[in-house]
Formats: sequence, C-alpha cells, structure tokens
Amino acid sequence: MTNYTGEGAYVIISLLDSKDNYQKTLYVQGDDEEWYHDIPEWWKFYGKRRPDIDAITGATISGGKRAISVIEIENDKIDSGYKIRFETAVEDQEYYKDDIEFELTSETIKNKVEGKGFIRYVRMLPQ
Repeated sequence: MTNYTGEGAYVIISLLDSKDNYQKTLYVQGDDEEWYHDIPEWWKFYGKRRPDIDAITGATISGGKRAISVIEIENDKIDSGYKIRFETAVEDQEYYKDDIEFELTSETIKNKVEGKGFIRYVRMLPQ
C-alpha cells in the first residue's frame, strides 16, 4: 500500500469479462460488511444478490503495509479476454474503481503492476 494516513483500505479483487462485467469476487480485504457499499461498482454486482464470499479475509490493510493474498483463477480465464480488477476505498477518503486493472494474459500475470490509488503495486506469482 502507499504511505497514506487514516483508516485501513478495503480492497476488492474481481474477475471481469471482456465487456467489464463482473464475473466473480476473487478476494475481499476487509470483513465489516457495513462498509461494502462504499465500493460502488463492485456493490452493484455483489449487493443485489449478496452471495457467500469464500474469499473474505480479516481486517483492512493500512497505509504503508504489505499483504500476501492467494487468489484462484481458472486457467481457461487466461488469454481469453478476462480482466482482473483491484478496487480500493478508505473511509472518509477516496474510492478507486480501477486502482489496478489488467487483462489476464500469460505475460501480464508475471508482471508487477503499479496502482493508481492506495495500492503501491501488485505482483502476481502464478503457480
């Protein structure tokens, strides 16, 4: 995370199709559902149905901290037009719909990707 002050960031990692439609929530950093509506693009997808999310972790992540997260992406989603999006929000601060967003290709999943908001960078380590 970047060095910011204030509350911890909520981070949502989602799988999107080639038309930017949400397909699946891959990971949620932050477990207080009271604040999920502060991530409006994702909330439009998740909030209507509120399915169980297997990918919820514990507390939010604060400025300057690091986190390692394991996300599962099916192999058939790579090189097929799908994207991965990292949305971030911090209470009483900003919301970044696409703090990080990139197409899932054999090349991009090996790269370090810089964030636009609260995320400093993400490095994918394919297994």
